[in-house]
Amino acid sequence: MIKTRFTEMFGVDHPIVQGGMQWVGRAELVAAVANAGALGMITALTQPTPDDLRKEIARCRELTDKPFGVNLTILPAIKPPPYAEYRQAIIESGIKIVETAGNKPQEHVDEFKKHGVKVLHKCTSVRHALSAERMGADAISIDGFECAGHPGEDDTPGLILIPAAADKVKIPMIASGGFGDARGLVAALALGAEGINMGTRFMCTKESPIHQLVKERIVANDERETELIFRTMRNTSRVAKNAISTKVVAMEKEGAKFEDVRELVAGARGKMVYATGDADEGIWSAGQVQGLIHDIPSCAELISRIVHEAEAIIRERLEAMMSGGKRQAAE
Repeated sequence: MIKTRFTEMFGVDHPIVQGGMQWVGRAELVAAVANAGALGMITALTQPTPDDLRKEIARCRELTDKPFGVNLTILPAIKPPPYAEYRQAIIESGIKIVETAGNKPQEHVDEFKKHGVKVLHKCTSVRHALSAERMGADAISIDGFECAGHPGEDDTPGLILIPAAADKVKIPMIASGGFGDARGLVAALALGAEGINMGTRFMCTKESPIHQLVKERIVANDERETELIFRTMRNTSRVAKNAISTKVVAMEKEGAKFEDVRELVAGARGKMVYATGDADEGIWSAGQVQGLIHDIPSCAELISRIVHEAEAIIRERLEAMMSGGKRQAAE
């Protein structure tokens, strides 16, 4: 068992988080992650209304008696969702762990803290992590450039970002972006994190509520099969490479504005990818970690494998290097 400040604070067995993913963070996946001893997150805005979120939380409770959380992502939107009402639904449902992400979550953090909710804030830079710490977040999820979704505009990969943040952030921190196996977990712990957050890897599990053909596409893809869209708009998003993302990038190079690509990138089209299995139907999120995903296990199999292999790497591979060094010094 690998115990860290993160597992102690959030009351889970393993230092692994299934972060919020639009259209993917539903009860069946979250409960499977929780039952396997890791921390699952329902994605609040996947649910069309705050009442639907209440129902989804209740559905998840029927499937697990272990702790799980809810992700609330605050992003610029043409028509912003009623964040305060979603927040109220989370609090009234008795949820005690929330993953926040996006723009200045101060009012949300304050309100959650008032009700004894632990806040894990996801950010993509050291300065934002320090700002979240000052805001009262209980823990940080630091997201490197490799990640699916929004990597920020600094382009700092995890190998630099995680230790840079660990040098300055005092509260527990988990590493996000590019994690999918035991090697990543051990590396994250070595770099100063207290655990890992995985998105794309959890999309590719038996309980993930997306089409089997999309899961097979992730397995088939290598680490080069992503595209960075909205770079020119300074709202970069890493998505799976397909006919649409390639077209959007080409249009941006020609000077396209958001309204020119709006129809192509519509969320409803991305949702259809997961429903129909047609990977070219719309924009969908996937990280560079696709290159490390070679199967579609259950969440229990995946988490158990990562933890056991991580323990073996620490005990056997790394320990052997230490004792090998001692032997040579003695000779």
